[in-house]
Amino acid sequence: MTVSHTGETGQVALPAQAPSPALTSTDPYLQLDGITVRFPGVLALDQVSLDVRRGEVHGLMGENGAGKSTLLKVLSGVNQPAAGSLLLDGVEQQFVTTKAAIAAGVAIIYQELHLVPELTVAENLMLGALPNRFGVLDEKALLARAVRELERLGEKIDPAQQVKNLSIGQRQMIEIGKALMRDARVIAFDEPTSSLSSRETTQLFRIIRALKAEGRAIIYVTHRMDEVYELCDRVTVFRDGRRIDTFEAGDGLDRDRLISCMVGRSIADVYGYRSRELGGVQLDVRELMGRGLREPASFKARKGEILGFFGLVGAGRSELMKLIYGAVKPASGEIVLKGKRVRFATPRDAVRAGVALCPEDRKQEGIVSIASVSDNLNISCRRHFSRFNVLNGRKEAQTAKEFISKLSIKTRNGDTPIGTLSGGNQQKVILSRWLAEDIDVFLMDEPTRGIDVGARSEIYGLLYGLAEAGRTVIVVSSDLAEVIGVADRVIVMKEGCIVGNLPKAQATPDALIKLALPR
Repeated sequence: MTVSHTGETGQVALPAQAPSPALTSTDPYLQLDGITVRFPGVLALDQVSLDVRRGEVHGLMGENGAGKSTLLKVLSGVNQPAAGSLLLDGVEQQFVTTKAAIAAGVAIIYQELHLVPELTVAENLMLGALPNRFGVLDEKALLARAVRELERLGEKIDPAQQVKNLSIGQRQMIEIGKALMRDARVIAFDEPTSSLSSRETTQLFRIIRALKAEGRAIIYVTHRMDEVYELCDRVTVFRDGRRIDTFEAGDGLDRDRLISCMVGRSIADVYGYRSRELGGVQLDVRELMGRGLREPASFKARKGEILGFFGLVGAGRSELMKLIYGAVKPASGEIVLKGKRVRFATPRDAVRAGVALCPEDRKQEGIVSIASVSDNLNISCRRHFSRFNVLNGRKEAQTAKEFISKLSIKTRNGDTPIGTLSGGNQQKVILSRWLAEDIDVFLMDEPTRGIDVGARSEIYGLLYGLAEAGRTVIVVSSDLAEVIGVADRVIVMKEGCIVGNLPKAQATPDALIKLALPR
C-alpha cells in the first residue's frame, strides 16, 4: 500500500481503489456473527455479533476485560472461536494463523507493541518482507524503503537505529507504519494514541481519515470519548464479553449514556477529587541531573500530596522519575527522603527505602509476561515472608488472592499468566505489588494509560486513599484533564527542564499548555 503527502497541508492521500461491486458502501465489509470464545473458567466472548462497513471508522469501547482485545485476536487469527462465523466481503473466513489473516487483508495494531527492540527501525518496518537479492538482504533497498515510509508518516527517525532507543510514542508510530505497508482492507487500531504526542495524534488521524476515504474498514478501540466524537462513525459498547449496543457517533450521542452503557452504572465525576490536609516535606529532590534532562531538576513533595507532572512527549518526565528511582544513575544532585539524604544505586535500594515506580511501559519494564499474576504481584514483597531463600507458596497465594479481590483484577486466579490479562488489569497487578510493600513515595508514570473510564475511577480512588494515609503520590500524565483532575499541584516540564510549578487553583488547561508548548 502506498501512502503519500499532498504537500503543504500534510494531508495523507492513498491511491483510490474501486469498491467491490458485491457490496454497496452501506453494506458490511466485515461481519462477525455469534462469535464465542472460551478460556479455562472464563467466557471471554459471548455470542458477539458486529459489522464494519467500507469507508467506516467503527469505535469499540468498554472496560478492561470487556472482550475488545479478544475480538481483535479472533480477527487476527490468534484466538480461535468456539462458535460463530467471520465474513470478509461476503465470504466466510477461518483464520487459523496470523499469517492467514494478514494474507486475507487484515492488519491489527495492538496497544502492546509487537516490535523487536534489538532490530533497527527499518528491519522492524519490513519484518517478514525484507528485500533481498539472490537470498541476501538488500540493505540499500531496505533503508531506502524505510526512509520513504517514515517520511510519509511524518516521522524524522533514523531508520538505522535500534528500536529500543526510541521513545514509546515513536515505537507506536513504527507499529502503525508497519501495518500501513500492507495492502490491508481491514485495519484495527487498539488504543493507538495512548503514547502519542499531539502532533503524532494529528498525523495518525489524517492517516485514518485517508484510509476511510479510500474505502478501508477501520476498527478503532479507545477509552477516550473525545476521539470517538472526532473520528468514529459508529461505536459499539462491550461489557463482560457481550456486545451491549451500537450507537451512531457524533454530537447526538450522550456521554453519560455511553459511560453508563460501558460500566453498567453512572459515573458523574471520574476524577472524584478529594482535598486533604498535607503534612511536611517527604521527598526533596535537589539539583538532580542526568540522562534526559537539560537542566538540574529541583522540587519538593509533601506527605499526603498528589503532585502532578505534565508535559509533552520527550519533556523529560519519565527520565526524571527513573533518576529518582535509581533505574538510571544521576550525574549530580541529591535526594532527601523523610529528612535523610539517600542514594539509590539500584531500584532495589529505592524500594527498601520506601520509593516505588509504576513505569510508563508496563510490558517492557513493569511485568514478567510469562510469569503468573501471583509471581508478578509478590516479586518484591516475598522477601518479607520467605525463610532461608525458600518461597512461602501459601502466603504468596493468600497475598495474590487478597489484592485480586481488593483491586477487582479480572483474572481466573493467581496462577494465570499475566501476559494474558488486559492492559488495565496488568496495571492493577503492578499497583498491587507496591501496595503489598511498605512504600512512602509512589512514582506513577502514566498510571491509567490504556485503562477504561470505570477502572480509572477505581484507581483514582486508590491514589486518594494512599494520599489520605500520608503517602506521597507523584502522577506523571500526558492527559491534561487527568493531571488537572487529580493533582493538588502540577509541575510542568518542557525539553528536559522544569518550567512551571502551579497550585491546583492556577493549573488551568490554558496555563499548563502555554508552559508545555515549545516556543
